[in-house]
Amino acid sequence: MRSHYCADLVTLEEGSELSIAGWVHRRRDLGGLIFLQIRDRSGIVQVTVEPDQGDVFAAADQLRSEFVVVVKGKLRKRPENMVNKDMATGAIEVVADHIECLNAAETPAILIDGHEEVSEETRLKYRYLDLRRPEMTEKFLFRTKVTSALRRYLDEQGFLDMETPILTKATPEGARDYLVPSRTHKGSFFALPQSPQLFKQLLMMSGFDRYYQVVRCFRDEDLRADRQPEFTQLDIETSFMDEEGIMGLMETMIRKLFSELLSVELPNPFPRMPYSEAMEKYGSDKPDLRVDMPIHTVDDLVKDVDFKVFSGPALDDNGRVGVLNLKGGAANVSRKNIDEYTKFVSVYGAKGLAFIKVNDRAAGLDGLQSPIVKFLSAEAAEAILQRVDAESGDILFFGSDTSKVVADALGALRLKLANEHNLLRDEWQPLWVVDFPMFEEEDGQLQALHHPFTSPKELDPDALKANPTGTLSRAYDMVLNGCEVGGGSIRIHNMDLQQTIFDILGIEPQEAREKFGFLLDALKFGCPPHGGIAFGLDRLVMLMVGASSIRDVITFPKTTTAGCPLTEAPARVSEAQLKELGIAIEQKK
Repeated sequence: MRSHYCADLVTLEEGSELSIAGWVHRRRDLGGLIFLQIRDRSGIVQVTVEPDQGDVFAAADQLRSEFVVVVKGKLRKRPENMVNKDMATGAIEVVADHIECLNAAETPAILIDGHEEVSEETRLKYRYLDLRRPEMTEKFLFRTKVTSALRRYLDEQGFLDMETPILTKATPEGARDYLVPSRTHKGSFFALPQSPQLFKQLLMMSGFDRYYQVVRCFRDEDLRADRQPEFTQLDIETSFMDEEGIMGLMETMIRKLFSELLSVELPNPFPRMPYSEAMEKYGSDKPDLRVDMPIHTVDDLVKDVDFKVFSGPALDDNGRVGVLNLKGGAANVSRKNIDEYTKFVSVYGAKGLAFIKVNDRAAGLDGLQSPIVKFLSAEAAEAILQRVDAESGDILFFGSDTSKVVADALGALRLKLANEHNLLRDEWQPLWVVDFPMFEEEDGQLQALHHPFTSPKELDPDALKANPTGTLSRAYDMVLNGCEVGGGSIRIHNMDLQQTIFDILGIEPQEAREKFGFLLDALKFGCPPHGGIAFGLDRLVMLMVGASSIRDVITFPKTTTAGCPLTEAPARVSEAQLKELGIAIEQKK
């Protein structure tokens, strides 16, 4: 039926006979000539139908947009003055000598050949139409190239493509599990995997020392632009390799991917930044280095000022006073803008947002405009201006609270200001964030910052228990333009150390046995040192194609409420199915 894809016709010689199949993208009737644009996944080509062709002309006259057709004909070069430079096939056309309509189409709910704005709800409801749009098709063709390139690299490095179970056991990995009731074990449930973490560790214990998998994962959590309840990750694990070896292997893979598909040369090696520096300078463990606007700490400069909003946190071990300097922003930021920014940072726990406009840097206090200037001495003000490299025309924003609130609030404000004032440099900025804390405290309870199978740098059990919050982990995250695209760590391969981590986390031996007994047993039988990483494939592709949401690079995504407009899932099931599973739904009164 088809001899060539549309895009491949440019390789043929004039006069070549061919057959193409696809959809009618556009139809134009001009003075007895009919021009059709035929579209397939590779692109679009023009078909010319001349009036003396009888049945062929009559068939073309009946076609409309999105009709499915097969066209046979000969290739012809267009005259120089009729070349369409906006089309990859714009220098050629097909002169039809046979047209067959394979299927008619109703008027589509989404205009395929236009650029009109369509709501995301409509796009997802008619996703099969949305995916026909050339800009969407290009994204998924590119995604295929990404997956192929990653597989090819890992195959060349001796990694084995191995599958792990989808129906498994619930494990605590920081998000809620999707549960699947068992018909044969009534009252018991499988869980869909949040990641293949434990199984890939078991594969290392089995002797398959280099594993990878392009795997579907599931997390029942609140959604946003870069998250979905089901997503795809490139999962990798290897034995007998430390973090330096793994990070080197992975950044080579990403450099090669960008060079091959985008002709972009990423730095070699990627820069590294400790977690503590990332949080202090950028208020985020995934800093966007395209923005040259760090958060400056000025605790030492304001601890003695007669302004308790500053001096209080500055003198508190858990407090902090931080400053952002929006270069040249004084003239562009109105009082209304400042009120909006104050409301914005309140979402992150900030009780206010102080500011200083630097109208005349050389004039000292007289050149500053702000309600808080009266609380600052000339010496303190000058020291702050020097610390943040202030110049005339700048505006400074102050965060003063606990260290966490200041980091969260100013870190978010930093990105908001960068977007509003076009401060994002047009370049790629990869980064390894390292030296994460092993634990974080939440509501008085210690939690693993990554997961409880990450190895600490401190291997002595007594020292670990004596200072758990001061212990660093052997974890590493790859960040690209402010997005975490990959996260990994060296794992614990010693049973005693694993038990120590469980003890610190308050996981009792019986609970550990119930949840991880199979892993603890495997650790007894000669477990090699091992580590790995997982890349968010959807997020990586989203960045590479310049999409604003991962929903644009997932074929059939869910909405922000975890629903599917196309299939109307989730949906109720019949009473018979529930009864067979031994499940009764209790209606709320």
